[in-house]
Amino acid sequence: MTQTSAESYVSKVTKPNDFDDFWGEVLSDLESIPINPEVVQDHIKSTDDVDVFHVTFDSLDNVRIFGWYCLPKKSNRELPAILTVPGYNAEAGVSLNLARKGYAAFDVAPRGKIGSHHQYNPGYPGLLTYNIVDRNTYSYRGFYADAWRAVDFLLSRNEVDSKRIGVQGGSQGGGLTITTAAMRPEIRAAKCSVPYLCGIIDAIELTDTYPYYEITEYLRIHPDSKAKVEETLAYFDVNNFADKVRCPIIVNIGLQDQVCPPQTGYVVFDLLGSKDKNLYPYDGYGHGGGGHIYQPIVDDFFQKHLLPKKD
Repeated sequence: MTQTSAESYVSKVTKPNDFDDFWGEVLSDLESIPINPEVVQDHIKSTDDVDVFHVTFDSLDNVRIFGWYCLPKKSNRELPAILTVPGYNAEAGVSLNLARKGYAAFDVAPRGKIGSHHQYNPGYPGLLTYNIVDRNTYSYRGFYADAWRAVDFLLSRNEVDSKRIGVQGGSQGGGLTITTAAMRPEIRAAKCSVPYLCGIIDAIELTDTYPYYEITEYLRIHPDSKAKVEETLAYFDVNNFADKVRCPIIVNIGLQDQVCPPQTGYVVFDLLGSKDKNLYPYDGYGHGGGGHIYQPIVDDFFQKHLLPKKD
């Protein structure tokens, strides 16, 4: 796949006329639920320079959500914060290094992930097709909302500067980064890597790998559901959120990515509404997206947009 041919790809995704109404109702439902956060220090995971906390809070449908929260011990000012959202098969991490760089670091585990799976657990594989024929009960309705509710947790913290909150993630986390930046204007900077859930119907034609292959298998077993599946997915396709992103954002893709096809990465990048956006395509790289080359760019990006200038 050459860069030119990937760049010229035309997506089949269209936005439903009631897209904004649908997600407006979800946000309204989410806002009506008290967050009820509980924060307990984990002394085993804490280190000499970072305090680590076990966090739970209430999200959409009153599902209790878990995350790891890290704070630098030596800080006498409000901190910038970075929310990290997970990949499809990944679990919430403990971002000690981000805390050491001066951030309040929160890794959230949306429903179904370890720590947030007691009330809702469609499994992996399984999340991508769970209730896929009904947008009102489809798994990602709550999954997206859980990432957005994590922003509320950061906003509730006295040590966090509400005007300096960023979000980052790769693969599924890349898609969640875009939806979160789109729906939560409090996000001031976003890093999106090899985004998943972008051009979903395009992707199942472009690749035969998992997780997208879950949809292919579902349609093989339920061929009469194709129209309903496509209708549902249009409400959750990250492409349809992208124009709402206004904060600075950087995106990296691998031009040999067989999991999240580079064609879909180019399309969603073009759709991003931010006037401050940069794309980093890496030839010779797959789903890793050239991460080790890209990381210094990420560090500089968040330092520029979130960290206070040194006196």
